[in-house]
Amino acid sequence: MRRLNPSLIAGGVIVGVIVLMALVSFVWTPYDATFVDPSIRLAKPSWEHWFGTDKFGRDVLSQIMVGSRTTLFVGVVAVGVAAVIGVPLGILAAMVRRWPSEFIMRANDLVLAFPALLLAIMFGAVFGASTLTAMIAIGIASVPSFARVIRSGALQVMRTEYVLAARAAGRQPWPIAVRHVLPNVTSLITVQASVSFAIAVLAEAALSFLGFGTPPPTPSWGRMLQESQEFLFSAPRLAIFPGVAIAIAVLGFNLLGDGLRDRFDPKLEDRR
Repeated sequence: MRRLNPSLIAGGVIVGVIVLMALVSFVWTPYDATFVDPSIRLAKPSWEHWFGTDKFGRDVLSQIMVGSRTTLFVGVVAVGVAAVIGVPLGILAAMVRRWPSEFIMRANDLVLAFPALLLAIMFGAVFGASTLTAMIAIGIASVPSFARVIRSGALQVMRTEYVLAARAAGRQPWPIAVRHVLPNVTSLITVQASVSFAIAVLAEAALSFLGFGTPPPTPSWGRMLQESQEFLFSAPRLAIFPGVAIAIAVLGFNLLGDGLRDRFDPKLEDRR
């Protein structure tokens, strides 16, 4: 039995802590994350408010905890949208003839030219800025990554003997895709999902920072950064705490993805 690599352990621990914090925030936070108390605005960290309070007198630790919920929710939905669209497209591109496959991949390249931030700005201008708009924009922007990775893995599976035997026996393409191709690219889907989750966390923070993500009063790490700009010199902690939370979340999901990649493909770990 192979030992777990450090990246997988570290990433799993970090992601586990973030998920636990989000779950705990549903039943307990030190204070109401949206409660405004001007009498204690910009209070320094203390036993009552471990991370201090912001310019409205809201408890920063409570906002960080509830903000983790928003981050994970956006990431789960965005990655889910990307997987639901990108995985079938990748398998389809691997199984159809050359020209339809080229058309699918060139369409992916076209979507790839529009990053999540630009798509969110476009969607926000049309449908209005909201959490749903951010999730859809990030999800659509992540579709090409899923399609490319899954197509590459599916092409390898299509060359295996059992798939060639199934095709020679007259099996239809979709039964082959569901029974043989999809189970053998599940590991690729898992790895790509973890990597895309890190990108989604960063994109959601950027969109909220620019005002195209989660609207107030729902706590968001990106909007906490935006609101802290005017206090960078007088109260830098207001930017440090959400900034560190974003950095740790992105690091955790990247480490988890790297560890899963090594776990599912031992050859990569042996080359290091």
